[in-house]
Amino acid sequence: MSKTKQSVTLAQAFKEFIWPRRKVVFIGLVLIIISRLAGLVLPGASKYLMDDVIVKKDLHMLKILLLVVAGSIVVDVICSFLLTKLLSVQAQRLIAQLRIKVQKKILSLPISYFDNNKSGALVSRIMTDVEGVRNLVGTGLVQLIGGLITSIISLVLLIRISPMMTFYVLVPVVIFAVVAAKAFTYIRPIFKTRGVINADVTGRLTETINGVRVIKGFNAEEQENKTFEKGVEQLFQNIKKSLTSTAIITSSATLLLGLASAGIMGIGGYMIIQQKLTFGEFLSFTLYLGFMIAPILQMSNIGSQLTEAFAGLDRTQEIMNMDPENDELIRTLQLPVLKGDIKFDHVSFSYEEGKEVVKDISFDAPSGSVTALVGSSGSGKTTIASLAATFITPDSGTITIDGIDLSKVILGEYRQHLGVVLQDDFLFEGTIRENILFARPDAGEERLGKAVSAAYVDEFTNRFEMGLDTLIGERGIKLSGGQRQRITIARAILADPKIILLDEATSSLDTESEALIQQSLNELMKGRTTFVIAHRLSTIRKADQILVIESGRIAERGNHQELIDKKGRYYELFTYQARI
Repeated sequence: MSKTKQSVTLAQAFKEFIWPRRKVVFIGLVLIIISRLAGLVLPGASKYLMDDVIVKKDLHMLKILLLVVAGSIVVDVICSFLLTKLLSVQAQRLIAQLRIKVQKKILSLPISYFDNNKSGALVSRIMTDVEGVRNLVGTGLVQLIGGLITSIISLVLLIRISPMMTFYVLVPVVIFAVVAAKAFTYIRPIFKTRGVINADVTGRLTETINGVRVIKGFNAEEQENKTFEKGVEQLFQNIKKSLTSTAIITSSATLLLGLASAGIMGIGGYMIIQQKLTFGEFLSFTLYLGFMIAPILQMSNIGSQLTEAFAGLDRTQEIMNMDPENDELIRTLQLPVLKGDIKFDHVSFSYEEGKEVVKDISFDAPSGSVTALVGSSGSGKTTIASLAATFITPDSGTITIDGIDLSKVILGEYRQHLGVVLQDDFLFEGTIRENILFARPDAGEERLGKAVSAAYVDEFTNRFEMGLDTLIGERGIKLSGGQRQRITIARAILADPKIILLDEATSSLDTESEALIQQSLNELMKGRTTFVIAHRLSTIRKADQILVIESGRIAERGNHQELIDKKGRYYELFTYQARI
């Protein structure tokens, strides 16, 4: 489904994230260079303070030095403020754009992807994985570049003061650079694994919260606590690994550069005694050395940030490389005026290789007809309906709509004519009105009212103080099962589709509600190609054809009376339910 996994390279990141924002990044670089140059004024002024002002007691030069140093500090502060404001805002804008891009990509993936991934994990990939990119466009990368520029300028100034002491400093710096490069190569996979663990923990936590009634109903709080603790412990161990690696880098820097500083103290002291170096030059050298070393010490922090950014981008890239559900190279056909004739021709499908759920199914569902799918649980009814809805694609055989191969039709072209009422009657948090209008957000009050009446939603909303504007809670938790089902049916009626998929559409209704809904469904199904999955066989007596599915095959077919007369599997199911 996805292309070969590859790590995001610096060149790719530069091309995709930095180059399109080159103007802002360039301004940031200019600001940080000005800021760092302003910062170098203080160590340079210290030489004149020690060798000229104090020795010669020159108060006029002291005033000039103080003005220059104060001015440089003001410039430094202003540039730092503008830098943070400019780049931080740009980084957050990029994060927002990436989240939109990833969410859009995830929604374009096939249903099978969602079946195999936790919803909480997908939320984590959209919201968390992209956050690290702020260190590419934000202050992280610019600070790193600015730090390198400062180090190079400081290095030049250090060489001018004392080449020998400078060479002594460069030896531990080079050793540190090698250690850091190795460490960051080791850390990147750790950060990538952290994203996976974090997504799993978030996914499980989301499931726990959504399933809190089941957890409490089975007194399983302790079991869930242990599961969560295990995930958090894995996350902790991963973080501990990265912290240990970062600590090694920081400690190596402190040790090597500390030794260098101690050596310079000895060499500098000796050269001052030998009058080969003035005290002012030694003080300037020490301060410039600090400016050269500070960015190197910051590398452990900035390097970790950048490594984390690339690890997040690796995971984001995995999603962006996945093949979308609507493959534009394969699905190229548009639909003319749709009639709604659907035909299955020797269709087979399996979720796992070698385990076919649907086996060599063939049948016609003419425009305006009602096809009922019945059979025991797990027989393949829902899979057949999913194939008709293009949620999945056949492994072999073809499904056609008005004679056109459905696997080559642009999905949006087909699904705009599709209406579904699913078994789990999914509702969004919000009002009843918003949930019904979900199918046609631009529908007027008249159309909305007709859908509400047809599905008998007004039978209960009239009793609510807020009517259709009543808030229903997450997944419609404040409503009964029958009320939720009627809202989903009203949503399908408002969509005014050519093809309807009803999956246990009356499963949550009491006898009285079922009678009301069945009447509205009969109106809805007129002139539309309808697929009905039902356990209550009494609801499908008027279906044009009934397909009895057993072990993925059509065991029997015909209308209600024909199948009763055959006294086969359908007769057994019907008479069994009649006794109940």
